[in-house]
Amino acid sequence: MKLTVEGREAYAYTGGKPFDAALPCVVFIHGAMNDHSVWTLLARYFAHHGRSVLAVDLPGHGRSEGPALADVESLGAWIQALLDAAQVRAAAFVGHSMGSLIALEAASREPARCERLVMVGTAWPMKVSDALLATAREQPEAAMRMVNAFSHSTTAAKPSYPGPGAWLHGGALALMERMQQGYAEHGNLFEHDFLVCDRYQRAPEAAARVAAPVHLVLGSKDAMTPPKAAQALAEMLKAKVHWVPAGHALMGEAPEAVLGVLKGALAVGAAR
Repeated sequence: MKLTVEGREAYAYTGGKPFDAALPCVVFIHGAMNDHSVWTLLARYFAHHGRSVLAVDLPGHGRSEGPALADVESLGAWIQALLDAAQVRAAAFVGHSMGSLIALEAASREPARCERLVMVGTAWPMKVSDALLATAREQPEAAMRMVNAFSHSTTAAKPSYPGPGAWLHGGALALMERMQQGYAEHGNLFEHDFLVCDRYQRAPEAAARVAAPVHLVLGSKDAMTPPKAAQALAEMLKAKVHWVPAGHALMGEAPEAVLGVLKGALAVGAAR
């Protein structure tokens, strides 16, 4: 589904069903160097079970026109503008990693429009080491290989998602490489995205404005955003915390477990 958001073309995957703004909506927001495709299983499930779905490509990622936006604050405003463009009154926000911070910011900007907030593979502060930022700037291909290794908790994951025989490590790396190459005319997307994560400071102010029930979905083996780094968020948001046996690439490593958590978190009448 193509939309015009803040004067530029944006893309959102609707889960294989025509988008219906009258249905309860779920907005899925990807992380650094990703696009809507990391949400395919989840988006399809909810689209085929009574929800409308917008699994977005953030500006400069995938099929959405660039350049990428400068910070989490502007991306949170962009999500609200996306809802306007899709004529959606309110939605549940589900974000992974960088996308979890964007979901938090979007939820804080117009609290009445956020029905649920689910932050997957999250942390705050989401600091990035100087060594990784330097490698991202000078040798982005090497940095992508490093992040890909850190994001998966095993070197031999059981093939599962998106189907039997899928190569989780290879697919994840290929996606990052495609995002980097597609953004080449604008600059270094890898460095950009990781700086966006590193520089976000507004979480306490944003958390104070969130009115919806909040759920954190954390990988017990996550080396990129270690679970202990989400403690401050959990306390600020009075969030319910769910543990999944996976690394940072939760949706790929443990798709059924993540889906199970989201089915409960987004159920009608579900509480904190």
